[in-house]
Amino acid sequence: MYKMIMNRRFDQRGRGMLGSSGPRALRAEPERLRAEVPFGTEASMLFFDALERAWRERRTLLCVGLDPRLEPGEPASRLYDKAMRLAEATAASAACFKPNAAFFEAYGAEGLSWLAKLIKDIPEGRPVLLDAKRCDIGPTAEAYAKACFEELKADAVTLSPYMGRDAVDPFLAYADKAVFLLARTSNPGAGAFQDLMIGDEALYEIVARRAVSWSDRVGLVAAANDPAGLARVRRAAPAAWLLAPGIGAQGGDLAEAWAAGSRADGLGLLPVAARSVAGASDPGAAAAALADRMRRAYEGRAAAVGSAAPAVSAAPAALPGAGSDAALKRRIMRGLIDTGCFKTGLFTLKSGKVSPFYVDLRKLISDPALMDDVAEAYARLAADSGFDRLAGIPAAALPLATAAAMKMRKPMIWPRMPAKDHGTGNTIEGGFKEGERALLLDDLITTGKSKEEAIDILRSAGLKVDELVVLIERGKQGRKDMEARGVKLKAFFHVRELFALCESLGILGADERRTLEAYADAE
Repeated sequence: MYKMIMNRRFDQRGRGMLGSSGPRALRAEPERLRAEVPFGTEASMLFFDALERAWRERRTLLCVGLDPRLEPGEPASRLYDKAMRLAEATAASAACFKPNAAFFEAYGAEGLSWLAKLIKDIPEGRPVLLDAKRCDIGPTAEAYAKACFEELKADAVTLSPYMGRDAVDPFLAYADKAVFLLARTSNPGAGAFQDLMIGDEALYEIVARRAVSWSDRVGLVAAANDPAGLARVRRAAPAAWLLAPGIGAQGGDLAEAWAAGSRADGLGLLPVAARSVAGASDPGAAAAALADRMRRAYEGRAAAVGSAAPAVSAAPAALPGAGSDAALKRRIMRGLIDTGCFKTGLFTLKSGKVSPFYVDLRKLISDPALMDDVAEAYARLAADSGFDRLAGIPAAALPLATAAAMKMRKPMIWPRMPAKDHGTGNTIEGGFKEGERALLLDDLITTGKSKEEAIDILRSAGLKVDELVVLIERGKQGRKDMEARGVKLKAFFHVRELFALCESLGILGADERRTLEAYADAE
């Protein structure tokens, strides 16, 4: 279902909504967008969604800079040729592309026409971040925003925040766009103003903290060649996406930048490579090498954090700011949509009821990256639960429980449902001792029927069962059933949150969402 809708929503480059008027109708109707989609809604997150999907599917967050320079006598058309050749060579490793408007504007109207064509023709659905660094107020800012988003049709743009929020608001009026505001830049003279101290903070830290409060579509520019400054920007804006120029030619090291600037979930950093890729003898190989270093940096950071983490039974450390649960939840929900785990239609459930939606988490086993995210979700749910063994409920939850047990380094058992009628006749698979505490794990909960059967099997063997963790809670009855059996339910998210995301992405209409919510509430 999702692929069909996304084909309607995106053109072949993955950046414009399709309607009766053809590709990019979304961009041609900014007034409608402004009226229908308020600031801060999920619908505003298309650019950041694309980054998360690039990581989930291709394990890359590399931003390739397109800064074509012409030799004397070369025609302006060569701007397009050089930039497109680089884009095509690096598309497999790029999460997005960042053309610098200045190199095109220098050639007047013809240069701008080639920039517009470049953005239109960027290969393989990669989003485009226009490096324009605009800054002005009132009608001038509105005109700049129109130029960037309606004429050039970029997906995001860099801006200077130093004239304040009213200089940024005209860009935020485009609900499907993102902006990146300058915080700590990579040029040698950046510190002359940005490093000025105001109390205990540098000016750029104050800018970063205030700028991200304006909208969830605000990212920040923070230099990769200044790890200390990058880390301070991250502390000021724990959940923001950081565009990090300065890798390679400007001296920045990707591993150091990742360690300093990634979020609590290990992501949130968009390293920029321009000259180091464009000037390589094989740009595609250079980009691939950077993407590989990025993956290793991510894994190294995860290992370092994991080795310092407290035991699972201990209370989790507080995450900075809004924390990373929201980012993880969003990645998982988008993953369920992308993989077809969530569908709408008419589905006959095990109970015999006909449901207008269906969640089938069995498909998760085909997406290792999404499985890893789901295992992390279970680990967070279980972080303050004291238990000895993880007990997965057959059959859909067994792969999830296995992944979660490996993530948490906890032994796993599972109750036979029905009991084994051959061989050893075990009612529980895996080793355990009477009196141990088992944390029950399932994929989702609608009612407590299958959970109650598992609880009875485990308790009859002398195990203590007083908590259940699920990825998704469907309705209300399951929680009531668990409370009646003395079991505390913990769900990573409610299905209503998934409906809300689908509406914000245009997958569901408002009436469809209300229909699904009414059904879920009645369960």
